[in-house]
Amino acid sequence: MVAYRTVMVGTDGSESSLAAVDGAARLAAVCGAELVIACAYVPMRGTELSLAQDQLGAEAYQVVGSAPAEETLRTARDRARAQGAADVRSVAVQDEPVAALTGVARECSADLLVVGNRGLRSLAGRILGSVPADIARKADLDVLIVHTT
Repeated sequence: MVAYRTVMVGTDGSESSLAAVDGAARLAAVCGAELVIACAYVPMRGTELSLAQDQLGAEAYQVVGSAPAEETLRTARDRARAQGAADVRSVAVQDEPVAALTGVARECSADLLVVGNRGLRSLAGRILGSVPADIARKADLDVLIVHTT
């Protein structure tokens, strides 16, 4: 049995991805491993950003840059600690999800990458691809796909 030293999990803030965070956190706790939580984001631009700023006024900072990802990571860290993970680190990455997760996994020398199964069983996921399927194909480390839907 391999003892994982660094477990990494991706989250986008959805309930499905937070369920994957819970599973990764429990596994990290049992292994005494560091848990790295990553959130990929693509900043709002142009018309989308202008509309959000107009509607949010003084609260517009919440949709600029990495702010939405940072809030997602704060929630994920709290959940991970509640599941018993003691050594938790988080990172927001400006990139598409698959590239962000595989890149962070490489940078932090992760032994295991955990993702939820959202999109694996859907028609759109089969036609367009899904993050868990693409991670399983492209990652060069162990991948755990947690049943979250």
